[in-house]
Amino acid sequence: MQPGVGKNAGSLAQCRMYEQSELSGSWEKTEPHWNVYHRSDSETILTFRLKHRQEHQTTKQAHSSVSFHSIPDYIKKMKGNLIIICVSLAANFQYGNAVEKFKLSSGHEIPAVGLGTSWIKLTEMDEAIANALELGYRHIDTAFQYLNEAAIGAALKKWFQKGGKREDLFITSKLPTHGNRAESVEKYLKQSLKDLDLDYVDMYLIHKPFGFKEGENMTEAKENGKIIFENVDHLAVWKKMEEQVTAGRVKSIGLSNFNQTQILNIYNNAEIKPSNLQVEWHAFLQQRELLEFCKKYNIVMTAYSPLGSPVWRGKFHNGTDKSLPRLTDLPEIKEIAKKYNKTAAQILLRHTVQAGLAVIPKSSNKDRQRENIEIFDFSLSGEDVEKINGLNKGEMGRVFDFVYYYEGIDKNPQYPFATRAV
Repeated sequence: MQPGVGKNAGSLAQCRMYEQSELSGSWEKTEPHWNVYHRSDSETILTFRLKHRQEHQTTKQAHSSVSFHSIPDYIKKMKGNLIIICVSLAANFQYGNAVEKFKLSSGHEIPAVGLGTSWIKLTEMDEAIANALELGYRHIDTAFQYLNEAAIGAALKKWFQKGGKREDLFITSKLPTHGNRAESVEKYLKQSLKDLDLDYVDMYLIHKPFGFKEGENMTEAKENGKIIFENVDHLAVWKKMEEQVTAGRVKSIGLSNFNQTQILNIYNNAEIKPSNLQVEWHAFLQQRELLEFCKKYNIVMTAYSPLGSPVWRGKFHNGTDKSLPRLTDLPEIKEIAKKYNKTAAQILLRHTVQAGLAVIPKSSNKDRQRENIEIFDFSLSGEDVEKINGLNKGEMGRVFDFVYYYEGIDKNPQYPFATRAV
């Protein structure tokens, strides 16, 4: 019987290609090598190589919201007996953005891979954003405190001028720590929108649970060179966050660097529930208990520093018991990478996404950007997942404990992390 195409087909990662033997007429499964090239949001080129055939190429004219299940019927029209079977996943892969998306409680979707922009040099931002968009990134993460939103806005404007559509993007920004008061929420959001040159952001997060006193020109106030801490009324701030959704300036709202107690306090008193929690997560810091908590309350987690930020670990913790090797250099990761014919970074990112988190690796290098987003054509086995799970160091694996930045912050009553390994 000739293989058929399931009506719910929709996942490139689960596609299987069959070709008919010219000798026997039987159908033989073959594993193609895929390449997807995005000329624009309206045109995607798919190329693949089969065992018995030369490289084929098809140009599919489609809006970015047309899913991959349209490909089989199109390819069947090509010369030769060729058919694809796709097995449906909950994930949705789309033209112009072949990236899994997670459904938020707000009803919107967040792409599972985004571009982190913290510490990308302003002089490199334009090219970094342009390259990422060309490669299929549609999720861009920024924050007021990164001081890069104007540069990102300028890069996005160029993309829009070339035909890019705002509705195809997912932009995240964050309320700064010195704006952690009810009367400041709208002011800082409007400034971010002005710098980004956007009418709305898709996700707005409270960046940290603790607060600083505000100084002049929307900066942190200091006394004798030190930050001045302020207590934050989380519920009052959240109320103002909800108002930004009602006003249309934000599609979804969430939290960053909050612990379970802090999250639950907001959740139980919110009209609009937090739909996203952004935290540090990588193989050395797998916050499994927090992940299960978020799943219980339908909060999607996003992992920042998903590759472990080795440069910053060295800067913050060199010579301490938190000094750990690069994750990408670990023999265990290299062995798994060889098995799947992937890079160590791709294995680490796939492990996190497979656990149910979005990831926002930072890179201004186009080759690494491409590498970071090409993680949807394979899945890790249960055995390999467990091997990586075993690398978890708990709190000893945390890089960004904020103590390096803010002296005494670990003594603050709203400090969210354990101060020692548990």
